[in-house]
Amino acid sequence: MRNKRILVIVVTGLLPMALAAAEKKPARSFSLQECIAIALRNNLGIQSALLNPELAKTSLAWAEEKFLPRFSLSINRQSTSSASYSWIEAAEKVTSTSSDFSTSVWQAIPSGGSLSLSLSSYKSESNRSFQTINPRYGSTLALSFSQPLLRNFGPKMSRRDIVIAQNNKDISESQLTSILLDTVFSVEQAYWNLVYAIETLKVKEQSIALARDLLAKNKREAEIGMIAPIEILSAEAEVATREADILQAEIAVANGEDLLKTVINIQGEGGTADFQMIPSDEPTKEAREISLEEALKTAVANRPDLEISRLALKIKELNVAYAKNQVLPDLNLYASYWSPGISGTQILYQDNNPLTGIVTGTVPGGAGDALRDAIGLKYDNWSFGLQLSIPVSSLTSRAQYRYYKTTYDQSLVELAALEQRIFLEIRTAVRAVQTNYRRVLAYQAARELAENKLAAEEKKLKVGLTTNYVVLQYQRDLADARTAELKALIDYNLALAYLEKSLGTGLKAKNIRFSEG
Repeated sequence: MRNKRILVIVVTGLLPMALAAAEKKPARSFSLQECIAIALRNNLGIQSALLNPELAKTSLAWAEEKFLPRFSLSINRQSTSSASYSWIEAAEKVTSTSSDFSTSVWQAIPSGGSLSLSLSSYKSESNRSFQTINPRYGSTLALSFSQPLLRNFGPKMSRRDIVIAQNNKDISESQLTSILLDTVFSVEQAYWNLVYAIETLKVKEQSIALARDLLAKNKREAEIGMIAPIEILSAEAEVATREADILQAEIAVANGEDLLKTVINIQGEGGTADFQMIPSDEPTKEAREISLEEALKTAVANRPDLEISRLALKIKELNVAYAKNQVLPDLNLYASYWSPGISGTQILYQDNNPLTGIVTGTVPGGAGDALRDAIGLKYDNWSFGLQLSIPVSSLTSRAQYRYYKTTYDQSLVELAALEQRIFLEIRTAVRAVQTNYRRVLAYQAARELAENKLAAEEKKLKVGLTTNYVVLQYQRDLADARTAELKALIDYNLALAYLEKSLGTGLKAKNIRFSEG
């Protein structure tokens, strides 16, 4: 009895202090969807992860540039002057000027080879004696083709970097999806736990209200001599105990609010975070029926970690094929075709003999004539060849192949292990949903029975057929039943959220999408 009196003194001293500390703050109502939206906007981890698909997209565009044509253009002009060592060559000094122009386009082809087309032209002019064409113009149109026949042959090898970049882009998007799923589940956990804390506080308030009503009734009856004054002490002790329970429940609410505000990063919205968060959504009581077989199929199709493992396996499979290809000899086919054209101003000498040094006339010619002959394919030239190379480094390539093959086999085992863990997780999640729903129904029935028992016992107390102690015990039983029902309901909603996360459907269920750009 002495301990009970101490409890009354301590609690009644702490309660005003707690109420003073918990001053009324402005209240704001939030739905679960609103909290998720705030978290997705302000979560720093998501903001960082959003950049990864963009980086991967840039890398893919960079890899795809391999098959863009490459243009080149060059212009050169040169003038030389040197002393003449022979009066036959020139009177005092030898001067020459030349101009070169070339343009080409090079294109990689999916088979692993390349094509190139080029056009080059030049002009040459000199003061040397005995020349028959001065200035001289030349043009050449050339087409070249090269193709590896063993090593680096085929689209699989030529597009390897592009395929890897595409898979890395898909991996980054799946990683982002995984982060979003984790974030949504964290928000749901914090949200429903806050709902549980608030509803538990309401249950405690209802319980203390019943205890205070009984205490007031006992005081009235003691005043008129219906009961002994000592009966009041048990009611006072129970009120004090339930006041302590309220203090604990209020702390749980405050902690739950802080956790939810932190998870969604409410300060990222601007303004102050010094307000009371009121969840507006109620936990669902609707049953969700899902078969284990259907859940496993859904998880296989939607789990981002499975997709990441599959894509990583594809990359390693491609690396194995590449390493195996590099073991082959280097055999290349080369083919080219070119057509030259030459023109210029023809110098006519006496008796058609340049050694006379007597110029009798000229026949003008220009750069257009040389270009016309080159483009018109007036002169056919072609070449064809094979080149075989077997480098000693092929021994290293075999070691590389064995390395990639081993890592590929290892990844196959890891993928199988991941599937086993996921299947176990899904079975557990489905079982938790089913079990917690049955718990909700069972605790609902228990709470209804506790309400009926308390109502019946209160009627018996009015006619003196029971004691205050029994009524107080039934009140505690009712509070415990309500708390247990609420806990089962929150556990059911958390189990649903965890199931959606485990299936990889959490974003779709919340209508959350992310787009590029």
